[in-house]
Amino acid sequence: MNERMDCDLLVVGSGASGLAAAVTAAWHGLRVVVVEKAPVIGGASAWSGGWMWVPGNPLAKRAGYAHDPAQARTFLKNVLRERHDPERVNAFLDNAGKMVEFFEQHTALQFVDGNGIPDIHTHLEGSSEAGRQVIAAPYDARNLGALHKRLRPTLRETSFMGMPIMAGPDLAAFLNMTRSFKAFFHVTRRFTRHLRDLAFHGRAMHLVNGVALIGRLAKSADDLGVRMIESASAQRLLLDNGVVRGAVVRTAKGDVEIHATRGVVLAAGGFPNDVERRKALFPRTPTGHEHLALPPSSCSGDGIALGESAGGVQATDLASPVAWAPVSRVPHADGSVGHFPHIIDRAKPGLIAVLSNGQRFVNEATGYHDFVAAMVAQAPQGTEVCAWIVCDHRFLRRYGLGYVRPFPVPFGRFLRSGYLRTGKTIEALARACGLPEDALHTTVERFNLHAHGGKDPDFGRGTTPYNRRMGDALHEGPNPCVAPIAQGPFYAVKVLPGSFGTFAGLKTNGHAQVSDAEGSPITGLYAVGTDMASALGGHYPSGGINLGPAMTFGFIAGRHAAGA
Repeated sequence: MNERMDCDLLVVGSGASGLAAAVTAAWHGLRVVVVEKAPVIGGASAWSGGWMWVPGNPLAKRAGYAHDPAQARTFLKNVLRERHDPERVNAFLDNAGKMVEFFEQHTALQFVDGNGIPDIHTHLEGSSEAGRQVIAAPYDARNLGALHKRLRPTLRETSFMGMPIMAGPDLAAFLNMTRSFKAFFHVTRRFTRHLRDLAFHGRAMHLVNGVALIGRLAKSADDLGVRMIESASAQRLLLDNGVVRGAVVRTAKGDVEIHATRGVVLAAGGFPNDVERRKALFPRTPTGHEHLALPPSSCSGDGIALGESAGGVQATDLASPVAWAPVSRVPHADGSVGHFPHIIDRAKPGLIAVLSNGQRFVNEATGYHDFVAAMVAQAPQGTEVCAWIVCDHRFLRRYGLGYVRPFPVPFGRFLRSGYLRTGKTIEALARACGLPEDALHTTVERFNLHAHGGKDPDFGRGTTPYNRRMGDALHEGPNPCVAPIAQGPFYAVKVLPGSFGTFAGLKTNGHAQVSDAEGSPITGLYAVGTDMASALGGHYPSGGINLGPAMTFGFIAGRHAAGA
């Protein structure tokens, strides 16, 4: 006979959406249990940049951004078009600001505003050049006590010697440390503190980005008495006349029946590592393996399968089933292979991206989702879907390239491993990458012809607020995103389609309740995060549109389960 545990609400998954639901429900008086399949807490959220798209957030209001609430609705109607779901879009927009207010006022989760970040598609009516982004404030892990060692650490590829670097001024200081004494002092102080933390604690203690979000949520959950159990995978749901009343959970000590009077919240991270679902739903993924997923391997479709077992339906009619990101394979000295997301480097001046035919295909400074969508759509048929990002020596030492760090960090090991390709001439680089020499030479020559004047007539790089924000504000040329590729030797890194997560989750209503085939809610069953079908119809109109809705619908689910 299985061991039994009783609670009010069971949450499957410990990423941002699951912990948001748990903390909200617990604050409203529910007894909450969170089970996590992996041996650490945090899911894909801990490896994320941590940005949240939250129109109408209180930090923006305090900073003086007095947006008309109807503006964001107009923007989403223009983005989503036929995939606009008024019930869920309105639920998101009506609750996003309230979510931030709730966590600010009642929990350890505090925020820093990112109000200078524009929407990606600022050509659409209702878009904004500022006022819609927040990120978790940095957090001292000493506040977590023993809980700290239970958290998933920052992704290896996006840290430096285990030190996470916060997007914004912190990252800018690292990129400018050789050009500014103030930046050099900041980096020296940060790195010295990190070395001290490694010596005394064995890991980073200054938490930023996604791991700061998870750390603050986990502390809030712990403070409210939420029971968090790692290495515990939900095997099946407990149903009582069609009502979900808990789940059977497999632990190291055996199976446990967790009975939950208010139901179950599915927050297991979507299906980025479910090869069969990828094969069925992702474009140009015939075997399911032509994809470099950034989320942990534990995000493998468990929540969606559980929802389907209770009558839930996976949404497949989305603009995209996946939140794309360009990713390169990083061979490590220990024989493992990591995945690096190319978010920052593509918009800097002096870089282009080409397909296997040696030709450009997109504005490289556009959003990461749009970049990969263009790659998938335009890669020559019958060839591997990939691109090469190409730069010169000046660029490499100034900005780095992918996992290659800028000066003064040496880069010889990346040449030896084959991660970084090089050639003294563009033709030699083309041979090293297996690209047609004449085509790459012509592409670079045409780009340089206009780049000297800061122009990109082919793709308009640097002409949007988002482009310019992602470029280099200190670049001496007229365009922060455009400079010639002229100073050899030349370098390239291969990038492939990857993702931050999936969009094709379970169909839900505005309360985050899972819907059955007739569209009726399944009592006692919620889905949030990427277990929930994208509330934005599989579109990616701005950075942070994964975590913003994830946190908001976690908040909505927690309140609804508590009858608030």
